[in-house]
Amino acid sequence: MNLLKLQMVELIEKHKKVTTVADAMGLKQPTVSFHMKNLEQELGVQLFESRSGKVHLTEAGRSLYHYSVKINALAHEAERVVKEYDQLGRGTLKIGASYVPGTYILPRLLSSFTQAYPRIQLSLIVKTAPVIKELLVNHEIDLGIMSCEPFQMPPLLGETFCEDELVLICSPGHKLASYPQLFPDQLQSVPFLLHSPESSTRQMTMKWAQSNRIELNGHIELDSLEAIKQVVMLGESISFVSRLAVLREVERGELVFRPIPQNPYKRYVYYAYNLDRRQSALLEGFIQHLLNPVYNINTAR
Repeated sequence: MNLLKLQMVELIEKHKKVTTVADAMGLKQPTVSFHMKNLEQELGVQLFESRSGKVHLTEAGRSLYHYSVKINALAHEAERVVKEYDQLGRGTLKIGASYVPGTYILPRLLSSFTQAYPRIQLSLIVKTAPVIKELLVNHEIDLGIMSCEPFQMPPLLGETFCEDELVLICSPGHKLASYPQLFPDQLQSVPFLLHSPESSTRQMTMKWAQSNRIELNGHIELDSLEAIKQVVMLGESISFVSRLAVLREVERGELVFRPIPQNPYKRYVYYAYNLDRRQSALLEGFIQHLLNPVYNINTAR
């Protein structure tokens, strides 16, 4: 068994066509078929079966696929790290971020970093914080930057970058905008926009409601922060969002924010990496760039 065969298993599960797998690997179709049969003979079990013109993995093949994905990810990571070792001038860095840092913090940082190191290739994927953590665990990204509550998830190490305060937002003409200080029961009868269930904002919102014994009037659920802001601007609804996400709208007078009443929960932006990954000069260099006071979030408005 070698990496070529494990890559083949992963691609067969993805494409289910030998011809497509052959094209993806730069091989001829008979070569892929040969490796498939050879792998089954080597392991002494059927791994592949043909149904309706497609190739599927058997139960044993699915078990091998589980490890193939992990081993292939580690192999790709090892290749990147070795190529980057002690060479900050070139290389590839894969970054994952949750929505708030990915939209309101990282663009400026990525731009300045690539200007300083034009031969370095950066890629950014934006997902929910739980997905970013999973990508880190599986070695699919090198660095995660996410808004969430404090967490412990070995082998991940998370370091605080800045606080990501949740605030209540409403339109300037909303009745709650006239109150400098709010109380939890004032929010109970107001139409409330909920974030998607997977988001850390939704989870913290529900924890707040439970701790204050409030039943929110969650009449609409949206998985887009921009959509939430647009609906709130219309005047009737309120929501909890990251303060970082509404700075421009507040400055333009389109939205008003207030501290969430009786909210004991804190959320931070963390940068995290997998301790099983050897830190290259490239990863260390980007983290130092991230922590540079010049790019502090308080000056990036």
